[in-house]
Amino acid sequence: MTDTLLPNGIEKTGGGDGSYFRKGCNPCAQTGRSKLQNKRAGLNHQIIKQMRMRAGAENLLKATSNNKVKEMVLLELSYVNSNLQLLMDQLEGLNSSVEVYQNSHETANIPLIALGLKETKEVDYSAPFKDFILDHYSEDGNSFEEEIADLMDLRQACRTPKRSEEGVELLAKYYGHLPLVESRFFSPNRQTGIFFTWYDSFTGEPLCQQNLSLEKASVLFNMAALYSQIGTRADRQTVAGLEEAISSFQKAAGVLNHLKETFTHIPSYDMSPAMLNMLIRLMLAQAQECLFEKTALPGIRNQFYTLMKMAQEAAKVSEIYDHVHQCMIQTPIKDNVPFFWSTMSQVKTNHYRSMAHFFIASALLDHDLGPSDDEDQQEKTLSQVYDQLPEGRSPLDILKNKDERQRIGKAHIRQAIMGHEEALRIYGLCHHLNKLEVLEGILKASHQRSLTKQSQNEIEEEFADYTQAPDIIPKTEHKAEIEFPAAAKGPLSVFSAKQRWTPPRTVRVRSEDRDLGFTLKGDSPVQVVSLDPLSAAASDGLKEGDYIVAVGDTDCKWMGVGDVMRLLKDVDEEGIDVQVVTMMDSNSAMPTKSATVSGNLPKTYSMICLAYNNDDKKARKVTKKSSFLNWGLKNKAKSASTLSLPTASHSGATS
Repeated sequence: MTDTLLPNGIEKTGGGDGSYFRKGCNPCAQTGRSKLQNKRAGLNHQIIKQMRMRAGAENLLKATSNNKVKEMVLLELSYVNSNLQLLMDQLEGLNSSVEVYQNSHETANIPLIALGLKETKEVDYSAPFKDFILDHYSEDGNSFEEEIADLMDLRQACRTPKRSEEGVELLAKYYGHLPLVESRFFSPNRQTGIFFTWYDSFTGEPLCQQNLSLEKASVLFNMAALYSQIGTRADRQTVAGLEEAISSFQKAAGVLNHLKETFTHIPSYDMSPAMLNMLIRLMLAQAQECLFEKTALPGIRNQFYTLMKMAQEAAKVSEIYDHVHQCMIQTPIKDNVPFFWSTMSQVKTNHYRSMAHFFIASALLDHDLGPSDDEDQQEKTLSQVYDQLPEGRSPLDILKNKDERQRIGKAHIRQAIMGHEEALRIYGLCHHLNKLEVLEGILKASHQRSLTKQSQNEIEEEFADYTQAPDIIPKTEHKAEIEFPAAAKGPLSVFSAKQRWTPPRTVRVRSEDRDLGFTLKGDSPVQVVSLDPLSAAASDGLKEGDYIVAVGDTDCKWMGVGDVMRLLKDVDEEGIDVQVVTMMDSNSAMPTKSATVSGNLPKTYSMICLAYNNDDKKARKVTKKSSFLNWGLKNKAKSASTLSLPTASHSGATS
């Protein structure tokens, strides 16, 4: 999208691009996503207008005793309710417009669902903040006009963030300022007169509050929405694109999880615990789907073990989407989630389950147990795929008996065909899904591939066989998990303002006879215990009780013992650099601070910095702006032989 460069009101000093700073996307740029957001904003305004009319009509209905007036009001109410329903349908259509967020070159993968950004009204901080500064701090509010304007510009830019990491950084930057703003200007004993209005992402209903909880929660929701949009736009025909999509969806789930745990009483339905729980499941399901696509991207080798593995991977994707669908059809979520979403999750449940049955069928029908094959290994593999075999059959019976193998294989291919037909039937029920030609092409190609496999193994005059295909145990080697964005500082139980710790220091850890010289405990971050005082790590400065925050280049503040040990298991005599921090005594003396008084009000500032000249050993004071507030918004640099899955153009090939 087009960037907007807005003047910041500072005269150019010749340093870089000091007279301009980067903001959000141009809201007037005619891109698909901006048009969609503009439509959403327009619908939100129409919805609030109709809701006000309905509230007025209901109040009049209660107040009047005139029958003719009551009839007119009831007629008007029916008209308003009808308009509201139409507007809600249009908003659902916008939430179903997934094609806008997909990669423009995406023609071979099933579309993914992205969250739309919450809309908000403009907020004027200027007059309330200036009044508060004058009344509470006894300073002239006009002297902070520039900083207040910066904050307002930053919030305005957050309404149209770029669909990239830069956009996420913009939202995170504003979110990081809100605690400071809250502590400076939002007193529990005084109302500021600032109203924050945000619209529900699903219903369009407005919510207005004077405290910053709604503002913080809504910004977090938009961060998650932006991550989901980055994930859907990624090029899923490349490994790098799939990794970007996986990471983005996992980060979206992490932000939503943080929102659910931190803001539990926001009266907005799209941020209710039940809805957030469903959205977290949806983001992780899409991450798992991308993990499956990454495994299948190089091609699926037409070998017994590979096909069995891919069958369980596909079954895992199906299982997760089934859980998502079950969440979506629960009351009250089903009343507000777009029908498109629940239908899409149901289609994917059937599609990937059918794909799992197809892989099992291919493994059994295309591969016989030969003299050179490992009989015990194949038996073990088959027994791990099935939860329960048909009565009287064992894995070895199926593998050795060609007729039995053919019978079970054909049962799986019949199950695959029925699943694909069910997916196509559900696809036809939703008119929003019918617009996705790529999805229709993939579903038809998968169906045709299963039909071809069935025809290749049919025998003339064969009696109908009604053997039921056994259920496939879902299993994955790469599970999608909640990922916390890099901006997270670590678990609050350790890394909070209540605790103090040393700066990170580097320790060289070496293995001596496969012994590192210490053990680890705790969830996250892990803590060093049972340190051998004679070990190389202890000699290099490691202390018992230290917290490990990084191993090599890998940040591990959020990792448990198992994950950190996996990073350390291959350490040899050369060793690896580990970063650790030590918790400090909370009662230890704080650094000296200087205080100054302005208007008879004491205010504490950061410690005065002293720079020393090596020649004359004289101290030189570094002057600072005598102000209680330091915004720091401007001129800062930013912190950079196979089976293929069926596509719309072809149905896969075997070699």
